[in-house]
Amino acid sequence: MPIRVTFASFCRDTRMNLRMSQRQLAASVGVSRGYIAKIEHGRANPSVELVERVADALGIELELVVRTPFVIGGGRQRDLVHARCSGHVGRRLRGAGWLTAREAEVIHGRSHGWIDLLAFDPKTGTLLVIEIKTRIDDIGAVERQLGWYERSAFDVARSLGWRPRRVVSWLLVLASDEAESSLRANRELLAGSFPDRARDMSALLAKGDIHVRGRGLALIDPASKRRVWLMGSRADGRRSPSPYVHYADAARRLAG
Repeated sequence: MPIRVTFASFCRDTRMNLRMSQRQLAASVGVSRGYIAKIEHGRANPSVELVERVADALGIELELVVRTPFVIGGGRQRDLVHARCSGHVGRRLRGAGWLTAREAEVIHGRSHGWIDLLAFDPKTGTLLVIEIKTRIDDIGAVERQLGWYERSAFDVARSLGWRPRRVVSWLLVLASDEAESSLRANRELLAGSFPDRARDMSALLAKGDIHVRGRGLALIDPASKRRVWLMGSRADGRRSPSPYVHYADAARRLAG
């Protein structure tokens, strides 16, 4: 209920329990009896100062509780490197016949988030939930984020007019030495959480309805013109050097 209606009920009930008249309360607070009546019927819009004075006169303890919305992923990422990665992935998928939606909004109660890229293959009914990271700081947070997106993806897809039959989630990371270090440090954890890698993910795009073991993990270079654009990590056996040293290097070179 609105705060004024809730306060009206507390004010009226407390005053009556104290056997205090509206006139007595009005005199204590410094307003007219008629204004107290309006407060108790929820028709007045008293200032915060007046609400405090009424509460003090009645012995009511007021406490303001502020709960901000829970934002998954810290809101939309608008930096240049992330935007280049997202645009690159979207173009590649559309070129392969997939429908795409960037920054698909997900709202559930007080939780709010954006799926970086949602892609749908009408032929197989496969829905891809894609999270793009320019660096990896917290694997657990990424897993929780993807888990929520996976649970919400069907509803978001239907709102776009898509009719998916299964959901597959991918984590795509900017190909850099910095990212490789994070992947190497979390190698065992990632092996269980993201069993599908670049080769499996490329096969899904090329062949359509193939067996998917679980979430996929691959590296990407937004400046690459190569036909095979999903890259394995060095932990997966890739021998070629990373195209970027770290995020700052990618930002400088992609901006140029």
